[in-house]
Amino acid sequence: MTEPPPVDRAAIAADLERARVLLHELLDGASTEQLARRSSGTRWTNEQLLFHMVFGYMVVRRLLILVRVFSRLPARVGRGFAWVLDAATPVFHRINYLGSCAAATVFDRRRMRRKCDRVIAKLQRSLATESETNLRRSMAFPVRWDPFFTETMTLEQVYRYPGKHFDFHRAQLTLG
Repeated sequence: MTEPPPVDRAAIAADLERARVLLHELLDGASTEQLARRSSGTRWTNEQLLFHMVFGYMVVRRLLILVRVFSRLPARVGRGFAWVLDAATPVFHRINYLGSCAAATVFDRRRMRRKCDRVIAKLQRSLATESETNLRRSMAFPVRWDPFFTETMTLEQVYRYPGKHFDFHRAQLTLG
């Protein structure tokens, strides 16, 4: 059996940095009125949606821990956990919505920028020190929670996830 090629850490790191820089540009270019405007296809304002985009990176830090733990347990344990989370999808979506609404009142553009910088820096450091073995670890995920979750995700896929989430929601911003 041949060894798979090493994970392209540089590409993942570049994507993390791309989103960080883009968030700065979005925040710098937005007026107070634009931030208060409704986004397209969500119930959030642009400011709330921008926080939600940053929150995607915050969540990844916790998901990395879960993958590291659940990948060492019997697969049925992880599948059961994912099933329970999928069953709680309506509650999750409500908390996800209200949480971003509330958090955006605390994380204004200045704080949101700093939070994003800190979280992405931590993800960059974590990525740089992950072993290839860890990056290939996987666990079952609650596929009803997010369109970018798949039934099973590796640690590598979790590192790549927030960029997809960020870009998806970026298209819903109405800042222009």
